Amino acid sequence: MTIDKSWTTIRRRGSSNEFWDGLQHFLQMAKPFVNDRGFIKCPCRRCLNNASHQLEDLESHIFRNGFMFGYNQWIHHGEPATANAGTTVAGPSGGIHERDEMFDVLDDIISEDADEDAVGGPSSNDQYDDLFAALRSELYPGVSSFSSLNFLVKLMHLKVLNKWTNKSFDELLKLLKLAFPKIDLVESHYEAKKLMTKMGLGYSSIHVCKNDCALFWKENSLKDTCPVCSESRWKLQSGKRSGKNVPHKVLRYFPVGPRLKRLFATSKTAKLMRWHSTGKSKDNDVMRNPVDGKSWQEFDKRHPQFAGDVRNVRLGLAADGFNPFGNMSLSYSMWPVVLTTYNLPPWICMKAEYLMLSLLIPGPQSPGKDMDVFLRPLIDELKELWVHGLDTRDAAYENGVFRMRAALLWTVNDFPARSSLSGWSGQGYRACPTCNEDTPSMRVIGKTAYFGHRRFLATNHHWRSNLQFDGRTERKRPPRRFSTTDILEQLRRVKIGIPGKHPNYGGVKRKRGDDELNWRKKSIFYELPYWATIELKHNLDVMHIEKNVCDSLLGTLLADPHKSKDTDNARRDLAKLGIRHELHLFEDGNKLMKPAADYTFSEANRRKFCRFIRSVKFPDGFASNMSKKVAQNDSRLLGLKSHDCHVIMQRLLPVGCRSLVTKNIWSTIVELCTFFKQLCASTVNVSDMVEAQKQLVLILCKLERIFPPAFFDIMIHLVLHLPEEAILGGPVHMRWMYPFERYLKRLKDYVRNAAKPEGSIAEGYVVDEALTFCSRYFDDVETRFNRPDRNDDGMHPTRQLSVFESQCKPLGKQSYVELDNNDRDKAEFYILNNSPELEPYLK
Repeated sequence: MTIDKSWTTIRRRGSSNEFWDGLQHFLQMAKPFVNDRGFIKCPCRRCLNNASHQLEDLESHIFRNGFMFGYNQWIHHGEPATANAGTTVAGPSGGIHERDEMFDVLDDIISEDADEDAVGGPSSNDQYDDLFAALRSELYPGVSSFSSLNFLVKLMHLKVLNKWTNKSFDELLKLLKLAFPKIDLVESHYEAKKLMTKMGLGYSSIHVCKNDCALFWKENSLKDTCPVCSESRWKLQSGKRSGKNVPHKVLRYFPVGPRLKRLFATSKTAKLMRWHSTGKSKDNDVMRNPVDGKSWQEFDKRHPQFAGDVRNVRLGLAADGFNPFGNMSLSYSMWPVVLTTYNLPPWICMKAEYLMLSLLIPGPQSPGKDMDVFLRPLIDELKELWVHGLDTRDAAYENGVFRMRAALLWTVNDFPARSSLSGWSGQGYRACPTCNEDTPSMRVIGKTAYFGHRRFLATNHHWRSNLQFDGRTERKRPPRRFSTTDILEQLRRVKIGIPGKHPNYGGVKRKRGDDELNWRKKSIFYELPYWATIELKHNLDVMHIEKNVCDSLLGTLLADPHKSKDTDNARRDLAKLGIRHELHLFEDGNKLMKPAADYTFSEANRRKFCRFIRSVKFPDGFASNMSKKVAQNDSRLLGLKSHDCHVIMQRLLPVGCRSLVTKNIWSTIVELCTFFKQLCASTVNVSDMVEAQKQLVLILCKLERIFPPAFFDIMIHLVLHLPEEAILGGPVHMRWMYPFERYLKRLKDYVRNAAKPEGSIAEGYVVDEALTFCSRYFDDVETRFNRPDRNDDGMHPTRQLSVFESQCKPLGKQSYVELDNNDRDKAEFYILNNSPELEPYLK
């Protein structure tokens, strides 16, 4: 009898029933020929019959690596040496389910490790045995449409998508077991999670000193005390170590390399990883993606070998703190470090499904100046990915293997977090990281004001000699542009500090020398070989800048007692400077009187503006319910979130304040709001940003003539540098914190055990990561990738004229309106001139 061996050459093994049938027949044929220890030669493309394994391991080896070429007579597996190879006897098909998506899932998962095994030798892949067993098992006797694994993955996906509790999932499993006694299903959510993690990529737990001095990692992994402060690694009870060693802090590290390899290992995303090379703008003046920015282009010029392979990965890093306990009074700050992949198209690279959690820095305190201690594992891996890279299988090109390298382009953070990452303090007279030591600033009562933007004007501009700004003429030249070489020279003068928060070591406050400027440290990012030459290292976050500017404007315009910058001290500052005498405080008997300013609304105008905000209606999903943001007495706005300020600045404030203040104030505010609208567009023109850079200097100078110096905090000043960063980095919607802030909400939802929030997030993330990967292959259930839009109305049927087509469905009860002759004539005129079906009759 001849044997069918054609299945051994099938490339797409996971989705082929023919391959699985042939493999099962091969294993049954080889079973009687194992040795006395249960081993038999393995004919996969890695072992080549040179290594022996147990029979159950042959299945995973051949499935992952493929059947070896040239082995036409299976003399080691039961075929007589005289047999002819090539003709057919059908193998058994028991246990294989038609068109099970999990075949493709496991095929792509296992192919990720194939090249590592080629270097390190063959492995048995015991971790996949349970997955194969669940894949071969029928969900219920006689049901061939579902394998046990397929059903469980889809059930877990529904749990995550609809936010079921673990207890409700356990109860559902019990009900299924009770209703279908013969069902092949796990007993609990815990068992399901253990199985799902075998398809995930896992994480490493690294112990940390209680004072954040060092990690117990690599050379310190075996130490019981901190190498810096000598504090014990373990929690002590009554001065003694408890029976079980419990560390004070644990850093969770999620390796980046395997997650990047998975993006190439699946055909669902492999082709998208080249989008940046094919989708970039062909017009040098138009920017739609970071690849169109000057920083990316200069990076490619400096590193042509890296840029030569478009599959090499460009990453962005974001870090921010959040309280995992919601609005509870407990003070707790946990810091996730998240990566995004800029190779992907702009419409998906900032979505939560494509963001990668790389570090989970434990609370309860924020890392502060010791951020570099926690970043050490990530930086070491990024250096490895830059210098050596990883052998990666590319599913878009017939599973060809290439050497993948990766580079970090920049970081995205709010301003306080930027200080922790970059090392430049965002406080004091030199708070601006771009102006550096030339930051325009002055001391006012109780704070530092970043006032004096006439300095950015041309040296012969007439406003420089105008005394209405601060009572003096401006003679300083514009701030210098500090090159990457200048920054490195400054960092050479920075003293190396002791890490940690121990009161006798790193916790001792050190006064910076004058030559250190505002540098607190040399950031760990400078260990990356390419970091020093990058022009845009740390982005200014437009989201937080826009919110702070909006809060300052609204608080001052509405005379909000909690947010207004027009305070008594602000008026005293005007008196000290000797300007705007009509606004100075004065005494009237025993009372201190504060004259009304033209930059604040009157009481009647405040009510008018608040009623305008309350009355505005937006399309569903465009903005929050603004009517809930207005105080009951229509005097101020309360509880504005970042996106509320985004909408108010770009849509409402220019219209709402037009008739409520003088023309010079209204026009200046409109110019500022128009700039933010232009900056936040999905497509940005370089020429527009160059012009905006010039106009912003004039806008800020106009604001200095309107508002007191106390109005100008660092956020107002930073607006000046946003056009320059847009030219370097491209559109801001891929460089701001909105997607990362939303991602923190997803991480917060993982917390199920309030006593161990970091552990809950780490375990929940790994399971969700595996389920998200599997859901890419599902077509018969709703997933994050195929669910309909929030308002998916579709195209509704019409009568005979296309003018009546509608892409939305009506809301509310249907009503009839009788048109008078005038309205009827207008309607008929519109229909006759907008219906292509009627054109032949009108000629």
